[in-house]
Amino acid sequence: MTSDAIRQAYGSVAELYISLFATDKPAFVGQHLGGVRGRVLDLGCGPGHLTAYLRSLGVDAAGIDLVPEFIAHARAAHPEVDFRVGSMETLDAADHSVAGILAWFSLIHLPPPAVDGVLREFRRALAPGGTLVAGIFTGDEAGPFDHKVATAYRWPADEFAARLTAAGFVETDRVRWVAEGTGRPLAAIAAR
Repeated sequence: MTSDAIRQAYGSVAELYISLFATDKPAFVGQHLGGVRGRVLDLGCGPGHLTAYLRSLGVDAAGIDLVPEFIAHARAAHPEVDFRVGSMETLDAADHSVAGILAWFSLIHLPPPAVDGVLREFRRALAPGGTLVAGIFTGDEAGPFDHKVATAYRWPADEFAARLTAAGFVETDRVRWVAEGTGRPLAAIAAR
């Protein structure tokens, strides 16, 4: 699915998405990015709630998303935070200039071949010792599934971690759980 198709799909359900997820504050995110000094990019920030959460922890966080409707909401709800429309596939960041990256279920619409390039882009932008936190849908094998907004992909957590390693990251922590309501298994991985 192209970036334009993803942008249109989420734009058409932006208000519903905002009402469902705008208060979520995962402890795993705060645990691994809450003490980061330097700029942290929340890539695929959606309505900006996690960017604002990181800011409340004293983090210099900025949010980037493909969907203009999300960015408009984020700017209105959190005017003190830097939000902009952009893509994680080509970050507007100098090499090794970012202290942290949050990709909280924002990689899910990328087909497996595209994920490797995006992870390399994350590695290019991250400073040495920088932290990446990614949330993913998990399953016994990598593959697509019908997501309510647009086709999404699930991963065996170990396979996703291997792709992180291939992109130059070292896994530092992992948590797994089952999503309430959908029963889908999820994982979050922190890496440096």
